[in-house]
Amino acid sequence: MYNKSKILSISFLLLLTSQLLADEAKESKTRERLHSPRKAIDNVAKIEQKEVSVAESLKHMFSDAKVSGQLKSIYADYNYKQNAQGDVYSTAIGGIIKYELASLNGLNAAAAVYTSHDINFATGKDTHQNPELSSEKGYYTEMAEAYLNYKYNEFNFRAGRQTLDTPLADSDDIRMIQNTFEAYIATYNLNGFKFMAGNIQNWQGFDAGLEDPWNKTGKDGTNLVGVKYSDTLELSAWYYNITGVTNAFYIDGGVEYPFSKDITLHAMAQYLNESELDNSSVQSTVYGAMLELVVHGLGFNISYDKALQKMGKESFSGYGGGTLFTSMDTMILDNIAQNSNAQAIVGGFTYDYKEFGFLYAYGDFSSDTEHITEQDIGAQYNVNDKFLVAGIYAIENDLKHNQQTNYDWNRFQLLVNYNF
Repeated sequence: MYNKSKILSISFLLLLTSQLLADEAKESKTRERLHSPRKAIDNVAKIEQKEVSVAESLKHMFSDAKVSGQLKSIYADYNYKQNAQGDVYSTAIGGIIKYELASLNGLNAAAAVYTSHDINFATGKDTHQNPELSSEKGYYTEMAEAYLNYKYNEFNFRAGRQTLDTPLADSDDIRMIQNTFEAYIATYNLNGFKFMAGNIQNWQGFDAGLEDPWNKTGKDGTNLVGVKYSDTLELSAWYYNITGVTNAFYIDGGVEYPFSKDITLHAMAQYLNESELDNSSVQSTVYGAMLELVVHGLGFNISYDKALQKMGKESFSGYGGGTLFTSMDTMILDNIAQNSNAQAIVGGFTYDYKEFGFLYAYGDFSSDTEHITEQDIGAQYNVNDKFLVAGIYAIENDLKHNQQTNYDWNRFQLLVNYNF
C-alpha cells in the first residue's frame, strides 16, 4: 500500500505532466521494430542525434556549435513480498546537457554531463530508498560523454567517452543514467553495410553501478569488430575479445516482410558463443528466435532463447541490458544461466496508435534450479516530438520455491521526459 510520500511523489509527476500536456500534441513517428521488451523500454526516451553543422573556419566551429539534451524525472518503486523486506522507492530529477562543436574539415568534438538527484520529500529514507536512479548517496553527476570525432565521406572515427549500441555493449537507457563507454571506435558505411571496429576501456551508467563510475570492461579492455546490414533483410555479425573474461561471437539475422501496407511479418534468429578466458567461468552457447506479426499497428510477438551451460560456468550478455530477444525490464537469461541449461520464452503484444504506445509481455525463465516469471505492462504518450510521458508496471514471481524470495516483487515506474 502506498504511503504518504509515495502519493506525494506521484502527484508531483502528475503535476509536471499536466504542464507538458498544454502543448499541442503531434502525431508520433512510426517506431522501428524492436527485438525485445527491454529494447522497447530502452527506446522510449532516446535522444535523437542532431546533425552536426559544417563550419568554414575555426571561429564558426564555436559559433555554429549546438546545445542539446534531456530533462527527465522518474518515480520508481519496488514492492517486495518477502516479509523481511519493505518497499523501496525514489523520485529523481535530472537529465543530460550536451555541447557539440560544428565540424571543420571533418573534425569536431563534444561533451555531455549526465546528472540525477533524488527529490528528498518523495524518496524513501535509508533502506527504503531505491538506489537505481541516483545511487545510494541520492545524487549522481558525471561527464559521461567527451569525445573527438573525425568524419571523411563514409568513414568515421570517434575517441573518448561516447554512447554505443552494439550487441554486447549498449546504452540500455531504462532508468535515469544510460550507459556510456570510454572507447576508440571506427565505422565505415558501404552499400547498406555498416562496419565497426574498436576498443572499449571503461563504462559507466545504470548497468555499471552508480556507486563507482567508470569500471573496466575486461582485464585490459574489450576489442570488437562487427558488421551490420539493415533493410528488408537484417544481418549482423560481431566478435568481442573481452580480455580476461571471454571471446564472444554473436550473429543474428532475419527479415521484415510486408504482406500489405498494414500487415508485416518480422522474423529473426540469433546465436551467441562464449569461450572462457583466464578461468573467468564465462562459457556459454545461446541460441534463440523471435516472430512478430503486425496487423494495423497491433503487433503479436513470441521469442525464445536457450543457454547451454556446464557446471561451474555462466553466460554473460555483455555491458548493458543484453541483446537476447527475451530480455525484459528486469529479468534476463543471465540471471539463471549458471551451472545448468536455462531457457526463456516471452510472448506479448504491442500497439501503436498515433501518439500512444502500449506494451504487454509475459516471460517464463527456467533452469534446473530456478523458475521465474515476469510480466511487463507499459504505456506511453508522445505529447509531441519533444515531450513524453511513460509508465511501466512489472510483476516478478518465483515459482520454484515455496517461500517468497528476492524474485517476488512488483515494480512501478513513471517517467516524464523532455528532449531539446
